Amino acid sequence: MHVTVDYEVCEGHGQCLLAAPEVFDLPDGADQVVVLNPDPPETQRQLVIQAAAMCPAQAIRILN
Repeated sequence: MHVTVDYEVCEGHGQCLLAAPEVFDLPDGADQVVVLNPDPPETQRQLVIQAAAMCPAQAIRILN
């Protein structure tokens, strides 16, 4: 699994890091999230799917 964020769309709401804090972060003062682990283990798939679903801007993409 590979995770990307469309930075043309990301508005920095940070909802994704509530679901998958090992994969996403929103550093202090940042306008957009950061992907900490673009290739998370398969055991985190459901968390990443939930994070993508929670994104108000639908900026998260999951590639298999």
